[in-house]
Amino acid sequence: MTLQQLEYILAVNQFRHFAKAAEYCRVTQPTLSAMIQKLEEELDTRIFDRSQQPVCPTPVGIHIIEQAQNILVQANRIKNIIEEEKHSLTGTFKLGILPTVAPYLLPRFFPQLMKKYPDLDIRVVEMKTNDIKKALQTGEIDAGIVASLAGMEELQQTPLFYEQFFAYVSREDALFNNEVIRTSDLNGEQLWLLDEGHCFRDQLVRFCQMKSARASQLAYHLGSMETFMRMVESGKGVTFIPELAVLQLGDAQKELVRSFAIPCPTRQVVLLTNKNFIRHTLLEVLVKEIKLSVPKEMLSLKATQAVV
Repeated sequence: MTLQQLEYILAVNQFRHFAKAAEYCRVTQPTLSAMIQKLEEELDTRIFDRSQQPVCPTPVGIHIIEQAQNILVQANRIKNIIEEEKHSLTGTFKLGILPTVAPYLLPRFFPQLMKKYPDLDIRVVEMKTNDIKKALQTGEIDAGIVASLAGMEELQQTPLFYEQFFAYVSREDALFNNEVIRTSDLNGEQLWLLDEGHCFRDQLVRFCQMKSARASQLAYHLGSMETFMRMVESGKGVTFIPELAVLQLGDAQKELVRSFAIPCPTRQVVLLTNKNFIRHTLLEVLVKEIKLSVPKEMLSLKATQAVV
């Protein structure tokens, strides 16, 4: 039994798919499958039920995976102590990030970070806020990029930037003629919203006091911000987008963007770690690169903005 084998079974449990787990671990699928099979033969038991799709752990596999998590957390802690003592910027670092942040933030800093620090192996996984919090507690990830919310007191929050929300309005919608959007202008019937559980959606539903948002979800049960943007561009309804997404739009797309009336709804994006996090040298570099990648005016809260 090796630590590598334990890492592989955790990856399969996370993705419930051997090919995706292999890609995340940066090995070939045959290599990952063979290593897991070798572990199963050594233990004389099946860890995963391969007859199901997605792949699921067996009842005994669930207990093995839980123990593997505990072992790897302690093993990684030893490695991290040594790496921090050396002020090292090498090794593996696992980062969770919200799906409503990843497409707009990662391209701004991640390629440059990899060029500057080629020996640093950062593995990124898109996860919702609750999944990031759980993964931090179990040691599956080292840090997470989320929107700051209540109930995170048990974790260390490092501020990154403030990001304003905007409305994205189709040309055929009555709101297209509005210079700014007031919360009273919105109703659930015309909105494309993310599924419940996305903090981006929940924050805006609360801010706009949209009582009909739940009913709207029955009709528009998709889940991708990019999909909603394409729907708006094709001439249907309204959705919400974050500030960094606006910066990626072409001129024609920017004509669909509308600001909210003051105070403008805004989220604070933070980096989450456990309070016993060790690799502060690496964390400082990551925070610095992220802050350099966003416009300077996003680093502080404006008087016209309200955190939701």
